[in-house]
Formats: sequence, structure tokens, C-alpha cells
Amino acid sequence: MERRENWSTGETEVLARTLLRAPSVHNTQPWILEFDGGRLLLIERRDLTLPEHDPLGRDRVISCGAALTNLELAVRVLGYAPRTEAFPEPGRPEVVASVTPGERALPSADDLHRYSAIERRRSHRRRFAGRPVSRQRIGELADTAASAGVEARPIRDELELVRVAELLEFAAEAHQHDHGYQRELALWTIRDEVSHRHGVGLAATALPPGSLPWAGLVRPSTALPDSVILTHRLTEETLLVFLTLDDTRHDHLAVGQAVQRTWLDAVDGGLVGSVLTQPLHLPEVRSALCEDLELAGFPQVLMRLGYPAGAVPSSPRRAIDEILGRGF
Repeated sequence: MERRENWSTGETEVLARTLLRAPSVHNTQPWILEFDGGRLLLIERRDLTLPEHDPLGRDRVISCGAALTNLELAVRVLGYAPRTEAFPEPGRPEVVASVTPGERALPSADDLHRYSAIERRRSHRRRFAGRPVSRQRIGELADTAASAGVEARPIRDELELVRVAELLEFAAEAHQHDHGYQRELALWTIRDEVSHRHGVGLAATALPPGSLPWAGLVRPSTALPDSVILTHRLTEETLLVFLTLDDTRHDHLAVGQAVQRTWLDAVDGGLVGSVLTQPLHLPEVRSALCEDLELAGFPQVLMRLGYPAGAVPSSPRRAIDEILGRGF
């Protein structure tokens, strides 16, 4: 077996640029890539905290899981079979994964399709076009998400949509009146993208001025629809709820990987999407969703999918040297 001792400058740039394009909570991009010889270490940046939105760091680890999917794809495209280990160093809990290049191997057709979709993936927070997503395509995306301990369950039954709408309305009202949450959201919303230099945060131009469920981010000015209107809106979308059997950091990392694989497959097929997690940080919403929809697991992410009604703007990104840690 060939042992990889280091990466060339060109390969390092491929790895870093691929990592930068991963989705993350509030576009915080909470990761660093360290090089340990040929081994790649994905580090969770615990200094990037969202105490109001993500007090337990669940979304931060889910974000790292999405970045890990991109990193594995980059290794495959560079011609190696990646060997991934989750949380490989007990003494360094911030190391969420190690990726070691294995045997030389050509990337599969699925790998190439997903890799090509990385640059085109955007968070589409606006209304979709009226064209419905076929049941067959929804089933294929659910199959893509399926992995050990992770399931993506479509929400399409009318009674289920009514209940989801009620819970989203409840969560929206709670967040709208939560001053700490609103301050935190304002801090991560970029108003002047020309002078902004850090490459992180939510671009104000990418956020629709309207209401739920398209943005998913509730601000003081958000006009909240009642549950009847919201139910009708949800019928125009494809909703998947991502579940895990347990609720550990291992589960959060795995669901992040599954979300990104599914998202990339959706983009490759001409769809766009975005994810909602903030309602699931309210314990009463999360438990009610489990009970009312009879979910066999812990809901971690709601993903909305559809066909684009227009161009989807890109989010800002960090500079490459900001995510490269020691060993580079």
C-alpha cells in the first residue's frame, strides 16, 4: 500500500477550496484543516460559538460533517480511496475526523457528479418554482441520505404538514421575541458585503424580505403567516427530516455528512435547497415533532428542496489560509 507523506501545493489548494464550499450554521465555517503528514485532520473551531442559536454546539458539528463529505470527495477526485475515522484522538475532542489517503483509485461517476455540484450548491432561502419534485426523485434522495444510524424521512402527509406548520409558527414566534437570538442573528448578518472582509456570515442580499418557511431565519420585521397559510406553503415544497438513532456528537457528524451528500445529489439533478435547524433547538418543538410524526429517532435537520425560481446568490467565504492549520 502506498503511504502518502505530504500533499503538493496544488493538491492542498484543491482540498482547502473544496472544504470552503461546505454549508455551515449561519455560514460560520467552523473548521480548520490540519496536515499530519499525509493524514488530514478536520478540526472543530469551538471559538466560533452561537450561544443563542446553537447552545450545545450540535449545528457546529453537523456543519463539520458536511465539510467532511466535501473533504472525502476531494481526496477521491485526487485519486485516492479515503479512510475516515470519526473522533480519532480522545485527548483532542476538537478533532472531529481524520482522513487518510488509501490505495490509488479512480473516482466513481457518483463522486465526480457530487464533486462538480460543490461549487454550484447554494442555500436557496427563497420560494421555489411551482414545479413539483417527483416521488421517485424524493425516494432517490432519501436513499442517498441513508447510512448507518441516519434516515431522511419525507414529510408529505397532509396531517403531518399541518402539524409541522403549527410547530414552525410556534418556533417563529418564540425566536422573534427572543432578544438574545435577534442580537446574535444581527451580528452574523452582513449588511455591507463590499467592505466586509472576514468571509463569514449571512449576506443580507441572500435573505428574502418576506416570511416563513422560505428564509427559516426569523427577524423582528418578519411577517409571520398563520398555520393555515403556512401549511399551504409547505405543500409547495419538498421536506425531508433527517433523523439519527441517538443524539451524540458521532450522530451529529454523521447526519452532517448525509445532509451534504443528499444536497449535492439534489443540485446535480437540477434542484436547490436549504436547511432549517433553529426550530429543533426548542425542546418542545423537537419532542412534539417526534411524537406527532411518530419519528423513529432524533430529528436533527429539516431540508427543503425544489426547483429554483431564479438565480441563487453565493455566500461569502473565508480566505484559504484562514482554514489551514498546523502542518501546512
